[in-house]
Amino acid sequence: RLESIQELQKVLELKNLPNRIEGFDISNISGLFAVGSMVVFENAEPVKTEYRKFKIKTVKCSDDYLMMKEIVNRRYRRLQDQGSPLPDLVLIDGGKGHLRIAKEALEDLGITNLPIMALAKGEEEIYAPNINSPLILGRNSKALLLVQYIRDEAHRFTIQYHKILRKKGMSESE
Repeated sequence: RLESIQELQKVLELKNLPNRIEGFDISNISGLFAVGSMVVFENAEPVKTEYRKFKIKTVKCSDDYLMMKEIVNRRYRRLQDQGSPLPDLVLIDGGKGHLRIAKEALEDLGITNLPIMALAKGEEEIYAPNINSPLILGRNSKALLLVQYIRDEAHRFTIQYHKILRKKGMSESE
């Protein structure tokens, strides 16, 4: 576990070990039942009691970028308001565009020193603001396996919440 965090620190060129990582994902069907989630990993292990669900409140169309911006903004505005510490790394499910919009959400709050990355499905490309071209780590890389685990857990948690709301919404419309 420590190896995966150390490797991640090295490939992302982070000053500190990313002991606490918060991962974000969103889910919707053409803008309907739009939700987001955040999962928390400490020392490469899920901390399920700290997972959070978000109903998308401000985005009425199917715009994944704006939905991601909303949940990242809400999460870190709340931490600021509570005076709570920030994580060591933010992981966004998506590519270059998702990273850009999440970084923008942080900057809107005056948070400019929080390490952030995105993991794009498919080629499993890693994007980070300080890295010019996407990183592609070996399939057996411990850092890649860790960020895939976090991304997949965020996705699972989001889909689970989305299904609950969809089922509830459909039963209410009958």
